Amino acid sequence: FAKGGNAVDAACAMLGAVCTMHDVLSWGGETQALIYNPKTKKVIGLNGLGVAPTGATADFFRAKGFTYPPEYGPLSAVTPGTPGGLLTMLAEYGTMSLAEVLGPALRLAEGYPMDKETGDRIEKDKDKIKAWPYSRAVLLPHLGEEREAPHPGEIFCQADLRSTLENLLEAERLALAAGKDRKAAIYAAYDRFYRGDVAREFVRGSKEQGGLISMDDMAAWKVRIE
Repeated sequence: FAKGGNAVDAACAMLGAVCTMHDVLSWGGETQALIYNPKTKKVIGLNGLGVAPTGATADFFRAKGFTYPPEYGPLSAVTPGTPGGLLTMLAEYGTMSLAEVLGPALRLAEGYPMDKETGDRIEKDKDKIKAWPYSRAVLLPHLGEEREAPHPGEIFCQADLRSTLENLLEAERLALAAGKDRKAAIYAAYDRFYRGDVAREFVRGSKEQGGLISMDDMAAWKVRIE
């Protein structure tokens, strides 16, 4: 607001910041918003809920010995909905650039003081986190010590997340340099996340850990405006 943005710009900046500060879902599977458009005098619902991958069939889970899909880990994951929800909301209803809106998230990914509540929740769940090497490397910086999670006030850094956000900003920057308008440039970042190199790395890491999300699943998912 202070920089002249509208409510959607502000909401997207907030969403990027709180997801980076490791709220419950982080940059994960769902984002929803209700947006009032004063020009049309209508409320729209933005549905950025991830979906199960196409390979997550009943037969697959039965063959693995599951009665139900597991509660934790890559086999529990849906396609990531939060990035697409934020990008679509900003492109369609915002006024600012992705670079402006994700500025706070970038700074927080570089490092912020861990709050006690989140640090304690990580400590409580550390045995589950240890099963997954990428999560363990980020969330448990004190492996082997009595408290393995970040301490309250300790600077918590997420270098890979920052790199991913920078990739999205690079896609926007290149699109703008090629003459694209604000909206198209934000959708260039969307395409890089769901169909480009970010998607490929996401799918590679998921499959390496036993997940099912494919490039087709990423490309086929879409935000619904209702």
